[in-house]
Amino acid sequence: MKVATVLFENNSFVRESNNDNLDFMDSDLVLGFGSRDLVSDDTIFNQLKNKFPSSQLILCSSAGEIYGNEVLDDSIALTAIKFSSTVIKTFEVDITDFKNSFEAGSSLIEKFVQEDLKLVLVLSDGGKVNGSELVNGMNAVKKEKVLIVGGLAGDAAKFEKTVVGLNARPTQGKIIAIGFYGQKLLVSHGSLGGWESFGLERIVTKSKSNVLYEIDGKNVLDLYKSYLGKYADELPGSALLFPLSIKIEEVDEPIVRTILSIDETNQTMTFAGDVPEGSKVRFMKANFDRLIDAASDAASSCLEVNSFSPKLALLISCVGRKLILGSRIDEEVEAVSDIFGGDTILSGFYSYGEISPLKPFGECILHNQTMTITCINEIE
Repeated sequence: MKVATVLFENNSFVRESNNDNLDFMDSDLVLGFGSRDLVSDDTIFNQLKNKFPSSQLILCSSAGEIYGNEVLDDSIALTAIKFSSTVIKTFEVDITDFKNSFEAGSSLIEKFVQEDLKLVLVLSDGGKVNGSELVNGMNAVKKEKVLIVGGLAGDAAKFEKTVVGLNARPTQGKIIAIGFYGQKLLVSHGSLGGWESFGLERIVTKSKSNVLYEIDGKNVLDLYKSYLGKYADELPGSALLFPLSIKIEEVDEPIVRTILSIDETNQTMTFAGDVPEGSKVRFMKANFDRLIDAASDAASSCLEVNSFSPKLALLISCVGRKLILGSRIDEEVEAVSDIFGGDTILSGFYSYGEISPLKPFGECILHNQTMTITCINEIE
């Protein structure tokens, strides 16, 4: 397995890291994470196809790009991979072709022959797709030993639209899956948040899917604004600083939900995943050191799940963490690097939602505000 990274910035390829001497003309897979304006530009897409002509090229808009130990904006971080024996298959669906995100997720996974399928990496539109329904649909049809990971595309902190593309200029509404087949493929995963819960535990009394109306019989927007104080005028972006911890009956551990948008007219809040009626919720806040420690612990859990030295660590973290950590954002990536060591290549992006199991190789769950890591290598 050979891996190389390339950085596209200021209309040109400005940096390369290619210690494996990978021939870009011969790479099997290229993952590109970048600002929406760049990845959806026709001219830039043609430049990328010319550099990687025979690759499966997957592009995804982001809220920040991870390139090595750095977190960047207004760039495209590209990772090129050539496998020794692992075979990849790629499929996509469009959310507009389905009644809901559940059907889109199940249809996507059903496209794969699941014998010898070890890993599926999913990159989805982050605005038009309900991430909770998407993962439920995928879990409904996947076989037990298939690991599903991935994330929802981002759009900086603008929350206007997100785009994803498979061998084509990225557009809205797409959901892409890359399947990895092979007995020699090694994979592991980890996902942690590090947020602190505070205040009383409350009950969701009115919601529909991922739209929240009332908590404890009170209008959710009014309740949120009372907690946000001076940040209320900066909604919805400021709500990223105060996500919800949710306890759902069918999930053992609390999961985190972050806000995608607010509706002042209807007095509702739309979250990146479902917030079921009857679920128990608490507000959360950030502690800088705990966020960074959680990134380190997510890397450590990868090594505990499957003890091997990863060739590539794919990091998908949340836009909310990036906004909170600000100038310290590089520290959570550096914390991951410290665990894996210098031989592991880091790549990834900041997302509107992270997809990963809570338990080792269990069913995938939509997370918000987490650092999610997937490690890959091959037995040569």
